[in-house]
Amino acid sequence: MNKAQFPTLDQDLMKARLTAPVGVSRVLIDTDAANEIDDQFALAWALLSPEKMTIEAVTAEPYSFAHHREELLKIEAALAQGQHVQEHVVGGFQGWVQRVHAQGRRVEDIEFVGPARGMELSYLEIEKIYDKLGMASDGKVFRGATQYMSDADTPVQSDAVDVIIDCAKSGSSPLYIAALGCVTNIASALLRAPEIRENIVVVWTSAYPSHATRCNRASLNLVQDLHASRIVFDSGVPHVYLPGYHVGAQLKISLPEMERFIRDSGAIGEYLFHLYTHNPLHTMFALTDTERCTWVIWDIINIAWLINPDWVPSMLTTSPILDDELYWRKDESRHLMLEAHDVQRDQIFTQLYDALKKGI
Repeated sequence: MNKAQFPTLDQDLMKARLTAPVGVSRVLIDTDAANEIDDQFALAWALLSPEKMTIEAVTAEPYSFAHHREELLKIEAALAQGQHVQEHVVGGFQGWVQRVHAQGRRVEDIEFVGPARGMELSYLEIEKIYDKLGMASDGKVFRGATQYMSDADTPVQSDAVDVIIDCAKSGSSPLYIAALGCVTNIASALLRAPEIRENIVVVWTSAYPSHATRCNRASLNLVQDLHASRIVFDSGVPHVYLPGYHVGAQLKISLPEMERFIRDSGAIGEYLFHLYTHNPLHTMFALTDTERCTWVIWDIINIAWLINPDWVPSMLTTSPILDDELYWRKDESRHLMLEAHDVQRDQIFTQLYDALKKGI
């Protein structure tokens, strides 16, 4: 099908939308909360920051790692023949396969949920975070897409899409959408109601910086729904792009820090500590020695930017084109976006610790 066309937004409006939020922001969080453990940290921080943001809704995103199965099987076959494997991430899929083999398992033994199940698990996990915080979720939490987009022009209908459109059209200030996973819900809303671009700012974390020469295939948030990802970069929606690799990847935390600064923060602290010590990705990726290793809490970068953009230094640039091989291609004639190039790791985590203590 033909690729959807979006009229160019007024340049002054675009620049205004990409400036730092002022006052208490209207925020909608779109999250694959059960995917791993970082979304829960981000959601808790946001809900405990009413002086900075009003959470108008939280929508569940689909997620699945099943798209990795074919590549893992190919790597397994190559390793069996003693062949070298070229990878997009150092220590990536080959290391994954080798760790699985070390446990006496095969790739076919890895269990992957599909996107519909991933969305439902995320919906339930969002509800659990509200419960751990002692907050009512009635009328706040909504289910999203149960599948990815089938082409570039057909939205996936869901309650989340309706809510995104309704929230975007209400209120006198822009709606900031903190996108903590794939962007099927957001792209579908843009296709259904392209006029909401004037009223929203998409704050999304995924992939490599737009100037990087690396293939973006390793980014789960980007690669799950490529049609949706391209819509966010191509539609001209005001977009705060927070690269995961090199930038968000600095937001690592260790077990001793979890024990000292988070565990004693009431029911939510205990739950976040439980997640850290029972991370589902440790099992899936067959990771070992996890007690001595750090873990990246990727998605708190979205909340950090919304609370204090100075913690996430950024610059105006042009939105890149994602080519067929999933590399960035720059075109200086394209519309503007705001892109992060660093994070103030210590300031972000200390403010997160303080917010969690407030929730006791």
